[in-house]
Formats: sequence, C-alpha cells, structure tokens
Amino acid sequence: MNPTVQLYLAYLFIVVPVVVWVARTLHRNGRLFLVDVFAGNRELADSVNHLLVVGFYLVNLGYVALALKADRYPEDLQGVIEALSAKVGVVLLVLGAMHFFNLFVFSRMRRRALLEHAAPPVEPDGRIQESPAKP
Repeated sequence: MNPTVQLYLAYLFIVVPVVVWVARTLHRNGRLFLVDVFAGNRELADSVNHLLVVGFYLVNLGYVALALKADRYPEDLQGVIEALSAKVGVVLLVLGAMHFFNLFVFSRMRRRALLEHAAPPVEPDGRIQESPAKP
C-alpha cells in the first residue's frame, strides 16, 4: 500500500474517533450547564445542546476532511509518522481552541442569565461624610 494512503487511513482512524469522543463528552457535560443557563428549562437546554453538537461535528469533521491532503507525500514509515503526528496535532489544537471558545461563550451566557435573575441593587441607607481637605 502506498505510504500516502497509509497516512490518510491512519489519520482518519485516529482523528474521527477523537472528534466523536470530544463531541459526546461536551454533549453529556454541557447539558447541566445549559440547564442552569436557561433557568431550568430542560427542553430548551437539550435543544441548544443538540444544535451545538451538530455544529461541532460539521465544523470539526469539515476541517478534518480539508486537512486530509498531505502537503508532502511521505516515502517511508518515518515520513508517515511525522506527517501523521503533525496532522493529528493540528486537529487536537483546533479541538482545544474550539473547546475554550465554547467555554468562553457559555460563561458569558451564564453570567448574563445570572444578572437577569439577580435581585435589584439595594438602596444605600446612609452616606459617608467626607472630611475636609487638609492644607
């Protein structure tokens, strides 16, 4: 078998299960967070969670497909391993970046939801007297 085809098959064999695992982990653990963000509305949280997972799959599997083509065609096993490590490493970095971006967006959503449900500020019950400025 051609080393380039070996590279492609190994890349897909490693990366696709990693994308699926990350998506399932985010879906399972993100649900509780979204239920909190949407004030206990489980149906809305589940719907948004499902839509986020679909978007995650589309973006990441699309990237995996675009990144499949080798820049250089390996001639031996060493070249296959080097190219494979570079490709898998980039995919893992993209997955990590997307994960932190999602956490950032979710934290902003949660902060906004908490502010909407927070009690109004308390009126001050007194005033501090400023001392006169000393020359």
